[in-house]
Amino acid sequence: MRRPQLVICVCAMGLAASPVAAQLALPSLPLPGAGQILDPVERQIEALPQNLARTADRMARQRLATLSKLVRRNRDSIELDVANNPARKGELLVLDASPADCIELKALGFAVNVPESIGGLGIEVITVTVPKAMTLVQAQRLLMQRMPQLTVSADTLNFAAGGTASAATSGAAAIARSTASVPVGMIDGAVGPTIRIAGTKGFASGAPLANNHGSEVASLLHVAGASTIYVADVYGSDPAGGNALAIARALGWLTNIGSKVISISLVGPENPLLSRAVAAAQAKGIIFVAAVGNDGPAAPPAFPASYPGVIAVTGVDGHDRALIEAGHALHLDYAAPGADMFAVNAAGQTIKVRGTSFATPLVAGRAAAALAHTADWRSALNHEARDLGPRGADPTYGHGLLCGSCARKK
Repeated sequence: MRRPQLVICVCAMGLAASPVAAQLALPSLPLPGAGQILDPVERQIEALPQNLARTADRMARQRLATLSKLVRRNRDSIELDVANNPARKGELLVLDASPADCIELKALGFAVNVPESIGGLGIEVITVTVPKAMTLVQAQRLLMQRMPQLTVSADTLNFAAGGTASAATSGAAAIARSTASVPVGMIDGAVGPTIRIAGTKGFASGAPLANNHGSEVASLLHVAGASTIYVADVYGSDPAGGNALAIARALGWLTNIGSKVISISLVGPENPLLSRAVAAAQAKGIIFVAAVGNDGPAAPPAFPASYPGVIAVTGVDGHDRALIEAGHALHLDYAAPGADMFAVNAAGQTIKVRGTSFATPLVAGRAAAALAHTADWRSALNHEARDLGPRGADPTYGHGLLCGSCARKK
């Protein structure tokens, strides 16, 4: 994993697993606008049971501190947007712009790039460069005031929702499910040479570049029954990788090559381009499976898991207890193992992992297997799921636990 999960998905586990995490070992620095992040979170914390409130508060403050370090460490490529989310520095994404709008953007000092069509999705987006004298926040506020007819957003970043829980050991994942499966797309980092995939493509500078997180997620797709996997690397070596534009391009590619299920173990803020890209792919029949993140119960809603129709996945430990660090989406569909489990890293080693990142591919693999056998894949998954907690669907486990025995042993 190249970078620790932040904003929607920070957890201590993630920091230990990333080369960039080591670079982020800086003292906590004050962040402009911090109150704007913590105030609504604190209101959520107050509504939690007392036994969870302290943990939720610690996670919220850890998220903010890590965010501060990330932005300050990468000030040449990342800055905060108007909602205090990290984004690609000096660039905005514009949807639905007319030729007249482009002329007005130029008159305001923005450099307007050639419109880009996201292949496979029928979406046109224009990247505009912010004037050098403006911050990203100033540019967004200017366009909100002067051109309210436009759909404008920062190119916000998304982060991995899990990390390595222990040192590597030799060997390979022992549990496997051999079953028919439709093609599965995965948006993450690239995978190591020991992980069997059908194809890969990069959507960031330096990509495809194998990393542990992507490898671990792909290995768990195999464990859950996925047999044909395509990997879109949206990180590479780019400090601002995992951005909304890279993910939208990846969705277009995965759609074009015939993926029927797409697994996304990444989380970030709501983004208009990403929202439209997911909806366009769903209209073509693609099933999305996404993680709820690891910032605890008071974290902001995770996206893309919170988009309508996306299968939102949380994690449980080896005793089927919900992970205390699991975040939340605006809905929850299933739980799957997310701790006390093993996956294969980029070097081909079996390691212990933890996080909702690793529950997500298990559900995606089961969805792919179900879809291969029936058009009513949702009923098949609900039948397969083992009910946990209160009877029926609930906000802690969704419709129940899938792939409960997956990846539990070395």
